[in-house]
Amino acid sequence: MFIHRPILQTEVNVQNPDPVFAEKLLEQYGGGTGELTAALTYWTQSFHTQDAAIRDMLQDIGTEEFTHLEVIAMLIEQHTRNASANMQDRAYTSTLFAIRGPGPHLVDSKGAFWDARYVNEGGHVARDLRSNVAAEAGALATYEALLKLTDDEGSQKALRFLATREVAHTHMFMEALNSINKLTEPLFGDLQPDNSVNVYFNMSSGPGADLRGPWNREPTFEYVANPLQHEEQEHSGRSGSNEMEMLGNNRSDTGPGAGQIPGRQESGGQSGGDDKSP
Repeated sequence: MFIHRPILQTEVNVQNPDPVFAEKLLEQYGGGTGELTAALTYWTQSFHTQDAAIRDMLQDIGTEEFTHLEVIAMLIEQHTRNASANMQDRAYTSTLFAIRGPGPHLVDSKGAFWDARYVNEGGHVARDLRSNVAAEAGALATYEALLKLTDDEGSQKALRFLATREVAHTHMFMEALNSINKLTEPLFGDLQPDNSVNVYFNMSSGPGADLRGPWNREPTFEYVANPLQHEEQEHSGRSGSNEMEMLGNNRSDTGPGAGQIPGRQESGGQSGGDDKSP
């Protein structure tokens, strides 16, 4: 069950209300990287694993994201309802609140409605945990951008707390991946890769396009400097093999001319007198 208590994780005390900034805050309420997206993502993912501890972690973090949604809602509300008359005019003439009214709404900063397709879950715990690391990075980037857009100390304090929790969650997801030996393992399913799994293709050319690093360096990876030449050689080898196979299938097993290429005579044979066949 969910039991709501109106106790925030961090204080929300906006000192200089700004509806224009509140509009930008909608990104973390109804946007793709927002707190609602995170809460529903982690809660849904929790039912993809039979690991009781990881399930508990995902549900705890998902529930915490709902508390973060409440913090964002309070920030938006204070930035709109508590604005001065002049700022209120700005709110109702130049922002989304002109139509929707003050307070939070399930839209992003451009007015696009929240979409369930923002929820990223794939039915496999390792896959989900990896996507969560990326999701927390996206949310952190949004908070860092928001922090640069306001000089209100109350807003900055609340946003810095929320940004810090994104870092904490990232660490938790990474430790969960490590606990199932999937933090650095590139595979997470039942796929049996072919022999190209450790091949790096240098697909760019020009100045600065042939750089090397641990991602394309031996002995971990086979570096193919010229993929075009490599593929031509590969296809040439296959086509040559296929041609010989086809020729073999067209030959007769017995009788005159057995083993000859159709349409040709073996060198040294005679055709009409003493003339040698070409």
